[in-house]
Amino acid sequence: MINKCNHPVWPGIQPGSGSPILARGGFHLPPNKAQTLTLPPLWSGRFWGRHGCSFDASGRGRCATGDCGSLYCNGLGGAPPATLAEITLGRDQDLYCCTGAYGNPQTCKPTAYSRIFKAACPRAYSYAYDDPTSISTCTGGNYLVTFCPPRRR
Repeated sequence: MINKCNHPVWPGIQPGSGSPILARGGFHLPPNKAQTLTLPPLWSGRFWGRHGCSFDASGRGRCATGDCGSLYCNGLGGAPPATLAEITLGRDQDLYCCTGAYGNPQTCKPTAYSRIFKAACPRAYSYAYDDPTSISTCTGGNYLVTFCPPRRR
């Protein structure tokens, strides 16, 4: 995660059912700083940005957006308003992961989910055999969550 804002951000993290809590559920990210989180295999959960936060020495406090009542959300979600990124890694859904019986170009076809991403970003790689319509691929498990990304002109 990288904070490109001119103010601090306190990312909140809420695991899905059965997934471990990462970074105690939140942390402080100063302006123009980055923090790397390693997600375990099969992790599921959501991230969101909190700002306008004030915490006491014990970590209790409030945020203007995405508040969970503490610096460390410890499994709690953020109160609206909040913008979420929700991620599910590697659940054994052969159809969506293009594995098993779907592990070849003839049986692995775009899904409703990949079509959503393709509509938003036509040149992005949206599923395992999307080579003919894409100019880039995702071969690692690295994702960059950017707070206050630069505006496109």
